[in-house]
Amino acid sequence: MSFNVLIVDDSGAMRAVIKKIITISGFKMSGCFEAANGREALDQLKKNWVDVIISDVNMPEMNGLELLQALSRDPLYQNIPAIIVSTEGSSERMKEAFDRGAKGFIKKPFLPEDIRSVLHDVIGVGADGEYQEDPRNADDGDF
Repeated sequence: MSFNVLIVDDSGAMRAVIKKIITISGFKMSGCFEAANGREALDQLKKNWVDVIISDVNMPEMNGLELLQALSRDPLYQNIPAIIVSTEGSSERMKEAFDRGAKGFIKKPFLPEDIRSVLHDVIGVGADGEYQEDPRNADDGDF
């Protein structure tokens, strides 16, 4: 299975770097969409199916934390896992991101294995990038 990723960062060069690192990591990405800030990210979400969002914190117009708040208020987007990527890796910044709905946090600079691990974790797939089979017996269901 492969996934659609939305990368949100005001630096086009950083968006390209993140995309390249995701590709190098071996994460199964079928589509990659980009936005320069939170407002553009919301516009992308209106036009494209996205499985996971990777967002910087510091951006003009709508920053990453404001994007997290907007996502949490919208029933269509509130279940899309969002990962914050930032040079600010203090425990206060991480807590603020998680309190606003982030499912993961990656401190810059990062390695391909770091981003793959967090992506797999927030999407809920195993190390092979596939959803894991439910260990329960199908006959054990309620219906």
